[in-house]
Amino acid sequence: MKLGKAVVKSRFVILILAVALMIPSALGMAFTRVNYDILSYLPDNLDTIKGQDYLLDDFGKGAFSFLIFENMDDKDVAATEEKIKEIDHVDTVLWYDDFADISIPKEMLPDKIYDAFNSGNATMMAVFFDTSTSADETMNAIEEIRSVAGKQCFVSGMSAMITDMKDMFEEQEMTYVAIAVVLAVIAMMIFMDNWIIPFVFLASIAVAILVNMGSNYFMGEVSFITKALAAVLQLAVTMDYSIFLWHSYEEQKGICENHKQAMAVAIHETVRSVIGSSITTVAGFIALCFMTFTLGLDLGIVMAKGVILGVISCVTVLPSLILVLDKPLEKTMHKSLIPSTKKLATGLVKIFPVFLVMFAALIYPFYSAYSQTNKEIYYDLSESLPEDMANVIANTKLKDEFGVGTTHMVLVDSSLSAKDARNMTNELEKVDGVKYVLGLESVVGSLVPEEVLPDSITSVLKNDKWELMLINSEYKTATDPMAKQIDELNKIITKYDKDGLLIGEAACTNDLVNITTVDFQVVNAISIVAIFIIIAIVEKSITLPIILVAVIELAIFINLGIPHLMGESLPFITPICISTIQLGATVDYAILMTTRYKKERYLGNDKRTSVITALETSIPSIIVSAMGLFAATIGVAFYSDVDLISSICKLLARGAVISMFCVTLILPAMFMLFDKVIAKTTLGFKPKKTSNSEAAVKRKRLKKIILTNF
Repeated sequence: MKLGKAVVKSRFVILILAVALMIPSALGMAFTRVNYDILSYLPDNLDTIKGQDYLLDDFGKGAFSFLIFENMDDKDVAATEEKIKEIDHVDTVLWYDDFADISIPKEMLPDKIYDAFNSGNATMMAVFFDTSTSADETMNAIEEIRSVAGKQCFVSGMSAMITDMKDMFEEQEMTYVAIAVVLAVIAMMIFMDNWIIPFVFLASIAVAILVNMGSNYFMGEVSFITKALAAVLQLAVTMDYSIFLWHSYEEQKGICENHKQAMAVAIHETVRSVIGSSITTVAGFIALCFMTFTLGLDLGIVMAKGVILGVISCVTVLPSLILVLDKPLEKTMHKSLIPSTKKLATGLVKIFPVFLVMFAALIYPFYSAYSQTNKEIYYDLSESLPEDMANVIANTKLKDEFGVGTTHMVLVDSSLSAKDARNMTNELEKVDGVKYVLGLESVVGSLVPEEVLPDSITSVLKNDKWELMLINSEYKTATDPMAKQIDELNKIITKYDKDGLLIGEAACTNDLVNITTVDFQVVNAISIVAIFIIIAIVEKSITLPIILVAVIELAIFINLGIPHLMGESLPFITPICISTIQLGATVDYAILMTTRYKKERYLGNDKRTSVITALETSIPSIIVSAMGLFAATIGVAFYSDVDLISSICKLLARGAVISMFCVTLILPAMFMLFDKVIAKTTLGFKPKKTSNSEAAVKRKRLKKIILTNF
């Protein structure tokens, strides 16, 4: 109550501070680096990550790309090669002229060299950079290579993909937010009772979003997924708090002496209600922080921070804006387009056994479909990108023209004997799917002493610590054949050098598969347990958390089971995000109805009357909340060219609607069935056997008690 009074009294100061905060927040947002390399979030203790560090620190080589030149004379390719070598952070360029003079006809080259660098009218060039895969310097070098080489050159590899993704996201990012804002405004204008209040909501939420994004500066960097989704998700999940404050304010204006007093009471009521619901949402995001794959930590921290800031803005900035704009708001009121829900609530409760049967009939088949969806996810990010993206085109040409699906790099001890190196190479080349191995011994053969080789070749493939080999594989990243191939390659490498390392995109992605399989189970369990405990504390009950979580889990099973039934494959991060976010964000619908049901039972109403009243009063708020989440995400789902972003938004939009129906249909039926059990296992429930008129008198007394505090 003191907070409510303080906000009302200091409303102009609050708005001035909010505007002042926008300047450092905008600067912080502008200077926060965005990381587009998902594989960089793998744990540092993995051998694949250690190997990449060794390659960069000890060998001076980080990122790696293949360049494909089509319909270009060898002399022009050689001239382009020299230009590429001059580009900053290009460490080494390897083409066939490094192994033989360009004047020698290609047909006279050893088959291995010829096949490695030529195919029909295309020739391939390998480029090593002295910076990491996702470094800004590497991306700048990729852009310069494309500029120097022209349209006849196609740049493949992880760094090129990251560069293209960066360009696309920077172009589309503001469009994501604009679409979410426009559709959310339309939804609010339709379902709210005021024409301009949606814009007031957005102004308040915009303050919280900008502060949240600006404070990411102190994290050093955020992932592109976090950057693309954070504003949209924060808008979607914190809109509820604004709606609750507005409804509470409108209700209190009919009771209190003036609008300032009404707002003070509304802030008090909002804080009490919103804290409980926001904690469940925060818990869902915090659960992501327990992923070994630290992308979850990145997204979890930013979104949890965003929800907290959203709550603070809702009870400070929003009330201040509403009070300042009170007169315009009064003039723009209109009748809500949501009709009276009393008959609907009565009818739904009357046939509640139908919904209990529905729950029992749906839970197992959709849980099975949900389990299958989790097994059918994909990890190759290139599959989520548009087919006309430059890097996707380059990778397709690499596969079609040279038969290369991916490239492994092998680091072995430089003291490994030439004989062992040749034997290892021979064994590696016999592994299914291996096209060829490029290393010192494999290129020059056993008859040419290493000492007579030019330094331009030996320095590329060997130094005083490591010898480097390239393995071109016919298999694509993140496939079952690739996983089997990686296991076989690792066995051969460690046979000859126990400290030998297999690194590269495919090896890292294989680790990603193994890690996130466990992460999904851990995060899902933590989110359920955390939200269970929070509901138990808020509702002071043992049975209510079970009922509420069961209803929302059914909605999640249906939402994530649909892709399996429709034959769709999701990006690996989608199920993890949806399970936690949908549970944390939409369990609020169930808490809202549960709180009203408990209140009605406490006031002495019978079971049926209490459930009908709770359903009737909750349906409008649930519809508005669900439609807000749906509107904020569905537009991005259809607009985004990246399946990774599109799928998360699509499932969040669909999940909001499914949760809405599950809560409004199944939860009241659960209350009807388990009312006696709930009464015995919930503190403070204690239904009173009093008449409805007596209950009404109690409500009036409660209102008077609130007013006397002001």
